[in-house]
Amino acid sequence: MATIFTRIAKGEIPSYKVAENEHFYAFLDINPLAKGHTLVIPKDVEDDYIFHLDDKTYEGLWAFARKVAVALKAAVPCKRVGVAVLGMEVPHTHIHLVPLQSEGDLDFRKEKLSLTQEQFVETASSILSEYEKL
Repeated sequence: MATIFTRIAKGEIPSYKVAENEHFYAFLDINPLAKGHTLVIPKDVEDDYIFHLDDKTYEGLWAFARKVAVALKAAVPCKRVGVAVLGMEVPHTHIHLVPLQSEGDLDFRKEKLSLTQEQFVETASSILSEYEKL
């Protein structure tokens, strides 16, 4: 059975897409730590542990995530884009990209933001626009 992230990448479940190519997909986290919190996944590999990925997928995922992070920083005012790889909740390798004003912004124990659909759409559109410029 496909993971929820595979189903999102295939368009079976709606998402707020911020970037996509043949092998990877990036979309807004619906329970974000910060506005613009993005998840980056491989489309074709459902392994839940990033260090199990083959070299080509691993390197491609990080290269794609880097490009998404550049677009994210251009679209969402922040000091840095933080990176986390946890993989504890969804059994599908994914990288969290989180706009940061301070190190405390990357604390997954803190309360998540509640954003409106309009805020999600606007943020995703802004990041996608910046991604397409790269």
